[in-house]
Amino acid sequence: MTSSERINAAFAFEKADRIPVYHLGLSSEIASKILGHEAYIGGGIQRWREATALWAGQEAHEEFLERSMNDAFEISDAMEMDIVRAEYWRLPEKPFKKIDDYTFMYGNEDHWKIRRFFPETELFDVMESWPPPVEQTFDDLERALEKQEAAIKNYDPVKTFRAARAALKRANGKKAVRVNAGHMSIPVEPLWLEATCLAPELVERHLALQTERGIKDIQYLSTLKDVHYIFGGGDMASEQGPMYSPDTFRKLMMPALQRLTAVCHEVGFILFFCCDGNLWPVAEDLFGRSGVEGYCEVDRHAGMDLGRLRRSYPKLRLIGNIGSATLHSGTAQAVTQEVISCMEDAKQYSGIVVGASNYIMKGTPIENIHAMNEAISKYR
Repeated sequence: MTSSERINAAFAFEKADRIPVYHLGLSSEIASKILGHEAYIGGGIQRWREATALWAGQEAHEEFLERSMNDAFEISDAMEMDIVRAEYWRLPEKPFKKIDDYTFMYGNEDHWKIRRFFPETELFDVMESWPPPVEQTFDDLERALEKQEAAIKNYDPVKTFRAARAALKRANGKKAVRVNAGHMSIPVEPLWLEATCLAPELVERHLALQTERGIKDIQYLSTLKDVHYIFGGGDMASEQGPMYSPDTFRKLMMPALQRLTAVCHEVGFILFFCCDGNLWPVAEDLFGRSGVEGYCEVDRHAGMDLGRLRRSYPKLRLIGNIGSATLHSGTAQAVTQEVISCMEDAKQYSGIVVGASNYIMKGTPIENIHAMNEAISKYR
């Protein structure tokens, strides 16, 4: 089977030639060690690389985009993944000032942010801004929503999916391509969480905007060849559980999510809700009533067990369950045991893609990555 055929078979709950594999993402450091050259892959480091390229000019930026795509496919092949993540973190905004090789200023002379790259963590963080941040109010949220509601009318999804189109063309139907759309979340920030109780109408408007954009994206993606699975959702939980109550999820999130999944069903897409953490308190709504048909980032260390999920939700497609924490801090033996456990579940139950459920972090021992790859090859 080709990778694409393997994924399609798994998500149709049919027997594939072997267990399909997809790792959510890798740091540049780990990918570089695997490929034997600097890999244009990762989180904040990719944003810094893009800032550097944009500063150098259009030709350098095009070279950045091409190299990033090439390395994404190369690492997918090197780790025998059946889904390619063709686009990692982006920041396609040209800085207006370069302070030094690691530090750039964004915005203008009157309203700016300074971002600095930290090689030791691969992060590209905001260090200073002007005007200084002030405590926001519900009125500030409303003004921001009004601007977004005006802007969404002119939103053009064609620009959003340039990288996805290039990846789909390159994959040529032989490998599944991760296409990100349908993002939906309540920001896990104090003011927004307060709004869920005191100003729920603002949260509803925020979710309605995400839904409207998601529908535009899905309708556009339905015109492209070889798009079958949409990766959406959004972070909403820790290992202790959701950041807001199940009642809030039911009243605010679920109606918006149901609108989005209804459109996915109309065009024949399967929507994966991507979120790590403990989702059991909202599982009946998220996996039972919302219309969501896929769950990505299945987080073993937060109690999201493949077997229990399959028994509870027989038609839910699942991706992940090898813990990034085990890869980063565990022994090679612990990694091997975790991989075997995932493989056994995938063989017993259908509809499962095994892989690291979150980013493989910088500083992860390379021997643990080798142990994971060897165990996958042996038991898949």
